[in-house]
Amino acid sequence: MAAQSKKIIDPKKLDIIGSTEYISVDDYDNIPAKVDTGADSSSIWVSDVAVREDGTLTFKLFSSKCSYYDGKILERKKYTVSIIKSSNGNEQIRYRTKFKLRIKEQTLDVNMTLADRSRNAYPILVGRKTISGKFLVDVSQNNAAYNTNKGKRAEALNQKLSEDPYKFHQKYIERKQEN
Repeated sequence: MAAQSKKIIDPKKLDIIGSTEYISVDDYDNIPAKVDTGADSSSIWVSDVAVREDGTLTFKLFSSKCSYYDGKILERKKYTVSIIKSSNGNEQIRYRTKFKLRIKEQTLDVNMTLADRSRNAYPILVGRKTISGKFLVDVSQNNAAYNTNKGKRAEALNQKLSEDPYKFHQKYIERKQEN
């Protein structure tokens, strides 16, 4: 068996991106995205996913809970499915389809999984298959701010913790361990 040669990439010629970036997806511009070198694939927040009788996949980008949502129904004739295993070991079957992503000045055709990312801090996750050989990630750079309630929720929880650590533990930690 012949050894396959690996393409040598000069890191000095790669664009540097941060752990968060504003990107464009198809006709949607300046969407905040989380760049995650630990994630294999890229994912985008969708809602109302369905497959019509003719086999066409339909969905809406984001959901009504997101400021980027416009209610437009997107259609895809070409799509596949993937089994995605999360960091906690849970597996999900997700549809995967192509999108045009623009990161910095590069436009890429990217296969992305369709997911409910309403509980995630960013509506788009850019994984290592998308950035490999194209970008270097500087984790000290956060180039996209996204308004989440996590900071406010954590602040409120820390206030409750400081008032009574024992009650806090009983209410939030022990209850979670029982579930």
